[in-house]
Formats: sequence, C-alpha cells, structure tokens
Amino acid sequence: MTKPSIPKGTRDFSPVEMAKRNYIFNTIRDVYALYGYRQIETPAMENLSTLMGKYGEEGDKLLFKILNSGDFMRGISPSDLSEGASGHLAAQLCEKGLRYDLTVPFARYVVQHRDELQMPFKRYQLQPVWRADRPQKGRYREFYQCDADVVGSDSLLNEVELIQIIDTVFTRLGIRVSIHINNRKILTGMANHIGQPDKIVEITTAIDKLDKIGIDNVKAELADNGVTPEAINRLQPLFQISGDNDSQLAAIAAMLADDEVGTKGVEEVRFVLNTLKSLMVNGQCSMANEITLDLTLARGLNYYTGCIFEVKALDVQIGSITGGGRYDNLTGIFGMPGLSGVGISFGADRIYDVLNQLDLYPTNAVQGAQVLFINFGEAEAARAMQVATQLRQAGIAAEVYPDAAKMKKQMSYANTLGVPYVALIGETEMQTGVITLKDMQTGEQTQLTTEQTIQQLTK
Repeated sequence: MTKPSIPKGTRDFSPVEMAKRNYIFNTIRDVYALYGYRQIETPAMENLSTLMGKYGEEGDKLLFKILNSGDFMRGISPSDLSEGASGHLAAQLCEKGLRYDLTVPFARYVVQHRDELQMPFKRYQLQPVWRADRPQKGRYREFYQCDADVVGSDSLLNEVELIQIIDTVFTRLGIRVSIHINNRKILTGMANHIGQPDKIVEITTAIDKLDKIGIDNVKAELADNGVTPEAINRLQPLFQISGDNDSQLAAIAAMLADDEVGTKGVEEVRFVLNTLKSLMVNGQCSMANEITLDLTLARGLNYYTGCIFEVKALDVQIGSITGGGRYDNLTGIFGMPGLSGVGISFGADRIYDVLNQLDLYPTNAVQGAQVLFINFGEAEAARAMQVATQLRQAGIAAEVYPDAAKMKKQMSYANTLGVPYVALIGETEMQTGVITLKDMQTGEQTQLTTEQTIQQLTK
C-alpha cells in the first residue's frame, strides 16, 4: 500500500518539534504582551480582490487561489477557456485566496474596523501564510510570520520600543545578535547627493549587497544599471565610512548636509540611538545586544519610508532572522491614506534553526510529562491516578501508563520520551502510603509521601 504524503513545500511537526516551536512562539508572544501589544487574528483566506495587486506582478503569481464553491464552471464560455486567458479565467473561478503575508490583511483589518480602534493601535499576529513558491531548502509554501505593528503614530519612541522588543526576545532565547539600523531617508539623500534620484532602487539594491559581493562588484552592478561613472565616484565616500555609530552618523551627516531629506533621516537615527543609550537600569545600558548603524542596509525599499531594521545572529551563519521598519501609507491601498506605522517580523523558522544549531532549548521546553506512573494493575493504577491528579493540581505534568504491561516496556517508554522521573506504586507502597520516585538520570530511588513528591518535583 502506498504511504500517504503531504503537498510539496509543507511540513509535519513532531511533538518535540512542536514543543520547540511553541517555545519560540510563546517567548515572542509574551514579550509582545509585555510591551502592551494586543493579539489579533485574521482569516486564512481573504477575498482575492483584497490580495491582488498588493505584491506586484510576481507576488500575484504566488497567490494560492481557492475555487468557488459548487458549480464553479457555471457561466464560463468557450472563449474563457482559450489559450492565454488563464488570468481572466482565474478571476471568474476564484473569489478567494490564501493570505500571502500578515501585512495586507492587517491593513484591511485597520480600514474595516477603523471606527472601533483606539489610535495608536498596537497589534501582534502569529499565524501561518502561504505562497505558491518553488520549494527549496529553507523556503516553504506554508510558514509562520510573527508580526508586531503600531499604527496611527509618527513618534520615534515606537521605533525605540520595537528595538527593545527585539533585544528582549533574543535575550530570553539566549541568542546573541547584532541589530542593524538605517533609514530610508538617508538612502534617498544618497541618491540625491550623487545626482541620480531616479536610480534610488538600483543604487540601494546594489549597495545592499556590499558585504556579499564586494565593492568592485557593487560598482559594476551600478554601472550596468545605468548609474553614471561620475555618480559612482560621488558615492565612493560612503564605502569608506567606518567607526562607531556616532562617527558614522557624523560622516554621513556631513556628506548629506545639503540634502533636507537625508539630514532628516540622520536626525531620526540619532534620536533612536541616543534614546536607547539613555535607557539605563541600575546604572547600565538596558540593551543586552549591540545595535549597529549600517548605511548599506536597504530592505524593502519601495515599502519603507523611515527607520529600517535587520537582525543577524552572531554565532551562526544564517540570513536575517528579524526585520522591519517605518512605513507611511499602510492603509492607502484600501482608500485610507496618511496612516503611518512601524513594525517588525521575527523569522520563526530561522530562529528555530539557530536554536537547534546552538542547542539553546531549555530542558523543560521540550519535555512532556515530568513524571510517569508505572501501571502494576487495576488497584495500583487507580491509586496512581489519584496521586497524579494531586500532582497536576500542583502544576506538575504527570502521566499514568494506561496498560499493566511489562516493567521493561514501561521504563523504555519513559526513556524514549525523556521523562525525568518514574513513580512506582506497587503493593508495598499501597500498604505504607508512599511513592517510590526514581530519578531516571541518576537511577536513585527515594520513598516519599505525596506532599514530599510534590516538593521534590517542584524544586
């Protein structure tokens, strides 16, 4: 018989894998709530009219479309089935699609519920999204996004707070990171400074690759994309800016002194960095991870309008594990222009890989039951159920083996699942009113009362 399978680009998660993933999700969720962000959820499917045209031509091709219910072919003419009419046909057959990201549904949510929302509105979402992409290593058709956004406020304190959230999450996870910051206005100022504002996308796309392809290849790419030799020469000082954050800010401020937009970007970054620096706890900076000004950081250039962030793990070679930034027209796509916001998104799948490589999961994050009660028979199992109920009421995860199987089989079950303690209630224990508690790591056995067992397991 052929084994069943799942669609390409999707995954099953085992109990251990789910425990690890939930450790990540719960950590992120707890920190979001700590900063006053409130959770919402949006449907897995949206009206196709909500999704189409929001991600560009390529993005539209990656939308999973859902066939209409019932007789979906009703009203379709032979001409609709002709070659080259697939786009038109899809529009007639499909009114809904699976969400591609959490941003467009969030924008739809804000516009639809604008009369109910208190601004500024701070929300977070941890939900799966779907993309009809070609599956490959590290790229899936179904994956989770962990977003937080605040809309309805222009204050840079929101940027400061989101960086604090990033720092808190990775500190709790035990991952050392470098938080990179730049500003879209600085990038615009650079394009203005070299006299090619019309080449802003080409310029920033190229310099964003500086650490990957080197300065010579960046210059070659700029030239290939129509940036003049004179403009490339004027851009040269950018590649030579170095030093700490203050030194880099001073250098770029001097370079863009005659550009109003670029100067504004410098001022915004300086405010964020200085505010973070001033947040002291017990005489020390509250930030556990380093924050670095990265003048070549670009991210989704056409989307962001102010500060942009990207986070990289320091101890593992992997791409960005968190990103985000300021945008000024989230809801404009739905006819509600002028609503500014700023947000971040944690890459849960990459964080999962980092934690696995560094073996940073705490034992209790992947552990199921803390104690397994061995089943010696009907009477003993009934007593074990009573004691297990008391342990659970005390917050201790307890499991009773359901069958009076051989001791070797039950102990093997505990070992395979990594249960740290086994509790034995046999005939002798029934008579004396105690529990024999075995530490599965050391093999040590101790006879305890129920109250003493609870004390031992809650240490």
